[in-house]
Amino acid sequence: MGLTARIRTRDGWAVSHAVVTVVDMTGTQALRAEADAEGVVRDATPLEPGAYTVIVTAVGYAPAASSVIVTGGGTSRGEAESGGGRAEVGTVTLARQGGTELPPPGPWTVDPVHSSVAAVAQHLAISSVHGRFTEFSGSIEIAPDDVTKSRVEAVIRAASVDTGNGMRDGHLKSPDFLDVERFPEITYRSTGLTATGSDRWTVHGELGMRGVVRAVDLDLAYLGTGPDPWGGTRAAFRATTELHREDFAMNYNQVLQAGIAAIGTTLKVELDIQAVQGESLPAV
Repeated sequence: MGLTARIRTRDGWAVSHAVVTVVDMTGTQALRAEADAEGVVRDATPLEPGAYTVIVTAVGYAPAASSVIVTGGGTSRGEAESGGGRAEVGTVTLARQGGTELPPPGPWTVDPVHSSVAAVAQHLAISSVHGRFTEFSGSIEIAPDDVTKSRVEAVIRAASVDTGNGMRDGHLKSPDFLDVERFPEITYRSTGLTATGSDRWTVHGELGMRGVVRAVDLDLAYLGTGPDPWGGTRAAFRATTELHREDFAMNYNQVLQAGIAAIGTTLKVELDIQAVQGESLPAV
């Protein structure tokens, strides 16, 4: 076998889209191979004896280079199998360009028990009313080759709005605002992702609420990945955005004698999300 290598992130996750290029001392390419789904490179092309430079690249990661010496010579199958013409690179660790290691690719499921969907509205121009939705679900798909192609979808039960005041919550559920009888779900589907910093992103997407669909961007911060007490892996995110009520046909307002609106026209949305690796939540 000509080349064997394992490509990993600093957290130990496989980099399945890595490319390994081997060049000789004259700069001539002697071998090029791609990692498999486990981040492993195996190529049977035998190499001539001598010194080589091994260069490992992957989208979103800083390239890594190392030197290897191939001994034994020969290009026949028998000699290659006995060790001649083989380069064992071992494990190559790639650092993500610009920040913390990203979650491993694949499906992730939002854990509503350890997540929150909250909104803040101005009240009487002097204070704020805080509310949240208690029933929601979501899924995230981390793209393997290009993180900007990752996707997120979420569904919120509109009737689960909770501001800590039953009368106010009832009004918010009415046709003046969310109109939950006609539009029981609030949905969000991403359409793209743009990096804005080392661990910050803009999620482009479409928010459906009260029968209206609008383009809404989320300012997203990735907070890290780690194991949980139940044997799984979790990733944490925080996202914010600002919505205008009139964009979603919520035009109700009460104007006081002084000309001050009782409720502000904008909403600040704050999302704190924990997602569990996999297509479903674990039974705990």
